[in-house]
Amino acid sequence: MESEVIVKARAAHEAARQLAAAPTELKNRALMYIADALEVHRGDIMSANEKDVDRARAGGMGEAMLDRLSLTEARIKDMARGVRQVVGLEDPTGICLDDWNRPNGLHIRKITVPLGVVAIIYESRPNVTVDAAVLCIKSGNACILRGGSESIHSNMVLVSVLKEGLSRAGLNADGIGLLENTDRALVKELLTLRDYIDMAIPRGGAGLIRMVVTTATVPCIETGSGVCHVYVDKDADLDMAVRIVENAKVSRPSTCNAMETLLVHQDVIRPFLQKLMLVLTEKQVELRGDNQACAFDDSIKKATEVDWGTEYNALIMSVKTVSSLKDALDHIRRYSTHHSEAIVTNNKKTAELFLQDVDSAAVYVNASTRFTDGFEFGFGAEIGISTQKLHVRGPMGLTALVTYKYVIHGQGQIR
Repeated sequence: MESEVIVKARAAHEAARQLAAAPTELKNRALMYIADALEVHRGDIMSANEKDVDRARAGGMGEAMLDRLSLTEARIKDMARGVRQVVGLEDPTGICLDDWNRPNGLHIRKITVPLGVVAIIYESRPNVTVDAAVLCIKSGNACILRGGSESIHSNMVLVSVLKEGLSRAGLNADGIGLLENTDRALVKELLTLRDYIDMAIPRGGAGLIRMVVTTATVPCIETGSGVCHVYVDKDADLDMAVRIVENAKVSRPSTCNAMETLLVHQDVIRPFLQKLMLVLTEKQVELRGDNQACAFDDSIKKATEVDWGTEYNALIMSVKTVSSLKDALDHIRRYSTHHSEAIVTNNKKTAELFLQDVDSAAVYVNASTRFTDGFEFGFGAEIGISTQKLHVRGPMGLTALVTYKYVIHGQGQIR
């Protein structure tokens, strides 16, 4: 008897042919039906999500992760609004990237086409279920989704809503598949189905990403964890720096673009911490610092070597004093996951040196790392944030879900 994985992967593979050929108008119609269905079924969605949240809370899940798991009426409305925004985006398929004529008379065009079947493995956040499926549909791809066990009830209802939208538009509902069995062995099987799966994309913590990358025999895009840094330079506007650090750490600490480590130039460490502590103490942020930071305030715990490389996903932040821009850059180079880094400075030369040296997907001057996001970048929704260099890097929108092929016209040429 075939496993659930093979059955759903084969069905998605067949559905991908229809989706690849579907005109933009038909794909958009399916997305509009999905947006409507999300609002119509919001009661069912919230009831299912409540089961997941209750079970996760009973299991000891922290508040930051519970926030990622929770779906409110406002968040469901935002999901529907996001789907409608994707409708307004340009279809990334069928675009001619280049064309030319050869001396032998052949006319060659380079055309964007869907990837095929995309396997997306993720944790906690049920909104990823909708974002991922919608972007796949718009780009003409089928998808196999595998969310975490903590969100299984939410995901089952959401996928039924997504399938309803596809069917209503006359498209094959198998274009969206969900692995309802949360056994990790099935994920490993999925990641080796080269006959049916064209790309795997993990979204989650470092452990999940490492498992997918090391297990997959299908092509894989590494969406890395976010050990993100903010460096407050000696020439920084300290009030601006406080606002940026507060936003980068506090606004939503469970996300991969939240800041984990604060680097501060030694010339401004005391006046900056004086300002910052007033804000972070009120927000109940735990600080773990080096000797100089700990000497400033007894409430700052001593940081260990592990802290510098930890993605907390919580209201915890590491603080390190640096003696120079080079010191800050050396620290980032050693501990960064190549996601997002920021500098706060009014010195243009220092800012340019920072931008040139830091090898991360997104590098900021005088802005919060929290902007590393497909929606904030103007991509509509996002499929993830890639920290590798091929075939995409940074927030991945629709254009990350296509490849290309060469289309050649001749008049009987032979070689």
